[in-house]
Amino acid sequence: MIITRSPLRLSLGGGGTDLPSYYRSHGGFLIAAAIDKYVYITVHQTFDDEMIIKYSSLERVRAICDIKHPIIREALDLVDQRETNIEITSMADIPAGTGLGSSGSFTTALLKALHAHKKQLVHPHELASQACAIEIDRLREPVGKQDQYISAYGGINCFFFYPDDRVEAVPLRLSSETLHNLEDNLILFFTGFSRSAGSILQNQDSRSRKHDRDMIENLHFVKELGLKSKECLEAGRLAEFAELMNVHWEHKKLRSGGMSNDCIDQWYRLARANGAVGGKLIGAGGGGFLMFYTADKVKLRHALTAAGLREVRFRFDFEGTKVIVQ
Repeated sequence: MIITRSPLRLSLGGGGTDLPSYYRSHGGFLIAAAIDKYVYITVHQTFDDEMIIKYSSLERVRAICDIKHPIIREALDLVDQRETNIEITSMADIPAGTGLGSSGSFTTALLKALHAHKKQLVHPHELASQACAIEIDRLREPVGKQDQYISAYGGINCFFFYPDDRVEAVPLRLSSETLHNLEDNLILFFTGFSRSAGSILQNQDSRSRKHDRDMIENLHFVKELGLKSKECLEAGRLAEFAELMNVHWEHKKLRSGGMSNDCIDQWYRLARANGAVGGKLIGAGGGGFLMFYTADKVKLRHALTAAGLREVRFRFDFEGTKVIVQ
């Protein structure tokens, strides 16, 4: 049996500029951090001449082309998996549709497991590239590339997305003190509802392809905020970084009317009134997780849990997608 795990992620700046519809014309930049919440994939060889696929549904098929799960079907085809006597199972620490990049983590974990099953080594960059090829090129999903790359690499990285589709990963240069303070002072709350990012991302993707002026200028500004966030983080100016998150969130909301709602806005104001220096909604918007930076976690924790939100505690992950049992 092979078991792989792939970390989920937090966007720390520049989110949205990793979609091909934007970076292929203007270049993209963002900062992302992997966290110790994971997607797990198991691959097990069986004695039955059929494939057993277990996720939120159960599939039993005799041919890869009959698999309904699109990512699993395309991943098996990409690695040229010929044998059908295998069982694939997925599990996750956090539900899908909550803005932490679970789809990209799922794809990298699956590909890592399939390569391990075939006794093949794969570099994190190649792993992420293959995951992007499945989601963006094969399945035509309106998604970016940060989820696949940060899950494959782990750590806290800056990603440069070039118009020719090259991706450069550069570790964020944080002092030990800044790293510990950042990890200690970021706090994550589940809003209680998940959502599909598809419609919001589809709108951004469509408007970017049409060179919509408001959307392009918004993403230009967010990219600049990402570069300023990099400067603040590497200089140890965490309070200034947190304030930039507020600016980012205000501009992110302008991209789509579905980005936020009355509940999210109310929780955000409550957090700001109870010690949050800055914050934003993680992911494409509409639900999922709120992330805040605060020097007084106790006060903020009490205020938001009293309002019905659930805290999810985390640490950063520096291992990336890996095989944990083989």
